[in-house]
Formats: sequence, structure tokens, C-alpha cells
Amino acid sequence: MTSSRFLEACRRQPVDMTPVWLMRQAGRYMPEYRALRARHSMLDVIRTPALACEITLQPVNAFALDAAIIFADILPILIGMGLDLAFVKGEGPAISNPVRSPADVDALRTPSAEENLPYTLEAIRLVRRELDGRIPLIGFSGAPFTLASYAIEGGGSKHHLRAKSFMLSQPDAWRRLMDKLVAVVGDYLVAQARAGAQALQVFDSWAGVLSPADYRECVLPYTQRVVERARGTGVPVIYFGTDLNGMLPLIRQTGADVIGVDWRIGIDDAWRQLGGDVAVQGNLDPVALFAPWPELRRHVDDVLARAAGRPGHIFNLGHGILPETPVDHVRRLVDYVHEYTSGGGESDG
Repeated sequence: MTSSRFLEACRRQPVDMTPVWLMRQAGRYMPEYRALRARHSMLDVIRTPALACEITLQPVNAFALDAAIIFADILPILIGMGLDLAFVKGEGPAISNPVRSPADVDALRTPSAEENLPYTLEAIRLVRRELDGRIPLIGFSGAPFTLASYAIEGGGSKHHLRAKSFMLSQPDAWRRLMDKLVAVVGDYLVAQARAGAQALQVFDSWAGVLSPADYRECVLPYTQRVVERARGTGVPVIYFGTDLNGMLPLIRQTGADVIGVDWRIGIDDAWRQLGGDVAVQGNLDPVALFAPWPELRRHVDDVLARAAGRPGHIFNLGHGILPETPVDHVRRLVDYVHEYTSGGGESDG
């Protein structure tokens, strides 16, 4: 595959219709995913390339999506660095030996991607063969700050008290931690592109907990290094985080080709703040997929009207698909965006 409407949109080139893919498009809302997960743990699926490939392809085979995204998770990269990660049913990820001191930072390893995550790289190769050029495949990683937050907190957190306190009170150790994360994340993204990923997304899920000043000083330089290394592969790079709308001009400085935005801002306003030299991904509220079709369509129309057909719009949600999302609404959404933006007008989908 030399190009696709998704890759063309990433590069702000004209397309025949707006491309669509959805964060967490392979996941618990699909019955075939739930059936497979009933037999296998999260880590077992991620570590078994054939299973990760199968799950990656489930939504691609069900809907007319314009990109696949490899089924993986942002946190297993921490295992090879020396952290004990488990996915606890009903609670989410948990790290039993979190980073709490400068000595803990110094003990972290920086293995290569081939050593640390060979199963995901093999899954990428399998998916590329299965897709056979139909649509491109997206690889991804967590961003250094988000991975640091999980590593320090030991899991998810509401206020990120430990992570932010560590960042502000241990600046030297923080720099060493971020340098190590830049090394492993950068190598992982490059390895995914080498394995066959045709675009790369950097998830900074927790960066929105920071003030603009703290983001600029303590996070942005490391994010820029990761993005620069990923862009060196020649594939488009997407940067996404939530609650970042108060510092979009700063986010533009990451250097990413595409900026994903959440639903808490009009996509036209976000694009004005980001500037015209970047593609924008988003930004339907995931909860809108639970609404009756006429109301869902009204929300989709609003996103499309604000994007105004300008080159560089990739339709997506403002965050991942929620577990109980009606499958038929996903199908109608994808088909409707294609029909509407190809000149088909306001049909019922």
C-alpha cells in the first residue's frame, strides 16, 4: 500500500471522503471480543501474536473502517523495565513494585523493543499480512509522562498526587526516569514501524492533569524527543491526550503530524488554536454512541460541520469506545460519515 485516505488525511492531503477509525475499536463492546477474552487473560492475549492479530481484525471485518490499530496496551512496556504489572479484574492495571525513590528509577532497565515486546512486533507483522493492503495499520505507545504516572502511582489515579509530587520534588530523578522512558518508547515506536505499522499514535492519557507550565518544563521536551524519533521512520505520528484543550498551542509543539482532541472543545476551535499546518483527529463524545440514531447523527453532523471538509480531518471519538456501546451504532456511524462526506448528503445511514 502506497497510500490510503487515512494516510492522506494524516498528511493533510485531499481525500474522497473523511476517514474513520475509533479508539478502542477492538474491545469489550464486540461480542466476539468478549467470547475470546472469556478464555484468555489480557496479558495472555497481548503476548500471543495470533490472538492479538485476531482481535485487531475483528472490527476491521465488521465495519468499513479506514485503519486498524494493533491490539496491545500501553503498560506492558514497563514489565521489561523491571515493574511487576497485573491486570486485576474489576480494578484495572496494578504495579506491585512502583517507582517511589531515585534508587527505584536507577534500577529500571531500558531493554530494546525486540527483547521487551517481541510479541506485539510479531502481531504487527501478522496483521499486515492479513490486511494485505486493504487499510493501513496503526501502532502505538504510551507517552513518557503517562507511563511515568502509572509507574509511580502503581496504577490509575484520580489526582496523580504521587507522580506530580515526584516530578516537582525530585527533579533530577524525574529527568532520569523520563530519559529512560524516552529511550524505551522511542525504540518501541521505531520497531513497530519497522515491523509494518504505517502510522504511530502516542497516548498521553494523563497529561491533562498538569498545568501548562509544568507540561512545558517537565514533559514537553521528552515528548518532543519521542515524536521526533518516531517521525524519523517516515510514518505519520498522532499525539492524543484528554483534558489538554487549555494548552493546545503548547501541544502543537510536540511536533506530531496529527493532534487528537477530545469532545470538550469544538473541533473548529481546536484547529484554530493548533494552526492550519497540522491534521486533527476527533472528536465525537463516546457517550453519543448510546443515543438514539437521530440524536447521534446530530452530534456527528456537528463534528463534520465544524471540520468543514478541510484536508487533514480524521473522524474519531474524543476517547475510546465504551464497553456497552451498541454495535449497530458503531456500524451506522462509520457508514454515515463516509456517505455524508462523499457527497451522499443527510441520509438515515
